[in-house]
Amino acid sequence: MKKILSVLALLCMLFALPACAEEVAAPVEPAAEVAETRAFATLVSDPAELIPVYVDEEAEGAIGSLEQAIDDFTIGGTVAGIVKDSGIYSILTGNWKALVMILISFVLLYLAIVKQFEPLLLMPIAFGMLLTNLPLAGIMDEPIYEIISNPVYHGKAGVPIYNGDVLVGYQYVKQNGGLLYYLYQGVKLGIFPPLIFMGVGAMTDFAPLIANPISLLLGAAAQLGIFAAFLVALLLGFSPAEAGAIGIIGGADGPTAIYVTTKLAPGLLGPIAIAAYSYMALVPVIQPPIMRALTKEADRKIVMGQLRPVTKTEKIIFPIAVTVVVSLMLPSAAPLIGSLMLGNLFKESGVADRLCKTAQNELMNIVTIFLGFTVGATAKADTFLQVETIKIIVLGVAAFGGGTAGGVLLGNLLCKLTGGKINPLIGSAGVSAVPMAARVSQKVGQQENPANFLLMHAMGPNVAGVIGSAVAAGVFISMFG
Repeated sequence: MKKILSVLALLCMLFALPACAEEVAAPVEPAAEVAETRAFATLVSDPAELIPVYVDEEAEGAIGSLEQAIDDFTIGGTVAGIVKDSGIYSILTGNWKALVMILISFVLLYLAIVKQFEPLLLMPIAFGMLLTNLPLAGIMDEPIYEIISNPVYHGKAGVPIYNGDVLVGYQYVKQNGGLLYYLYQGVKLGIFPPLIFMGVGAMTDFAPLIANPISLLLGAAAQLGIFAAFLVALLLGFSPAEAGAIGIIGGADGPTAIYVTTKLAPGLLGPIAIAAYSYMALVPVIQPPIMRALTKEADRKIVMGQLRPVTKTEKIIFPIAVTVVVSLMLPSAAPLIGSLMLGNLFKESGVADRLCKTAQNELMNIVTIFLGFTVGATAKADTFLQVETIKIIVLGVAAFGGGTAGGVLLGNLLCKLTGGKINPLIGSAGVSAVPMAARVSQKVGQQENPANFLLMHAMGPNVAGVIGSAVAAGVFISMFG
């Protein structure tokens, strides 16, 4: 047997040497951490000078003889090994943080399923949190790489790594990453949030905003909470980039919050995403007390006049014009605004029904699953169970409340300037929780005056808030990205 292995090893060496000599590596960008590669690779200027590392792949994969395995086998040892390799053993031996995170995920699942708090996103977020905190599951683990001098190893060509003009070695994947690590690249690279925006655009009617352009001011005023929370976060010791990511919670727009956080503060993605979607679900709870506290009873009873009809031409020109204007003024907002308006153009053009339905349904649903699932998986115990998480939760409430207050206060001002033609309650819909915030304005208005129908009027500030939060995101990214 040993002779056969020796012959096979010799043949492997003979086949490997020509392959090593003929390998010509194309230059790539310099490695970011060259210091690490120096520890296990010799720097040379000529690929031909690399000394191949001979590996007996058959022997490498062999653990031992069958007889040896039988001799070493014991029932007690096998059971002990299974126990030590289990997640239960990990929790019992001190990994209590993982248990806490699992319990938190159970609470979020309860809120999503039983209380129906934003279930389409909170459910996959909670389940992603559950999976990533199950000890030893490795579902979010990054891949492990190694650099050796073999241009071909285990039948695969390595990726040449250069330090300037100097070839360091060839990189191979030693161990693949977890499933969610690869799906998370869609979040990390800023792909999923704009696709969500495309679906939102395909479902949004901008006619109320076009018919009543003053609604744009209410949507802008509702972004007050974003910048107020940003300033408070700075005072609490967060960096400007982190403060910007936290402040965007006030826009009540989950995809925007995720997009900004991946650009500015990826380490805070878990708590920010959970806070953003939790508060979006709590719009009917958070907003009404603020709306009543900042308005007079008589103003809440104001009945607004019918909106003018909007032509098809206006609806088609609007998304194109907004994309051009906003992208020229704030290029960093182009991915979000462009995707939002493209989806809306699918809807309003009337010639792309199939694309519109795909953006509204299949694309939106698939991306929503991947987005929530992978964002939840970033909420690992070591990063989530921090004092900063509590600060983020509190700042999120303040940002959301500040946004609602900003819209209502400007609504009061416009009410006086127009001689009572604008009901200030529609200002609260300036946060971009579409269409929930508009429904809250309608509900509170009808409680004061059953003959009041504010829904379509509130949709103007509501969709303006979507544009406003995207613009605010672009501002932060351009400043700190």
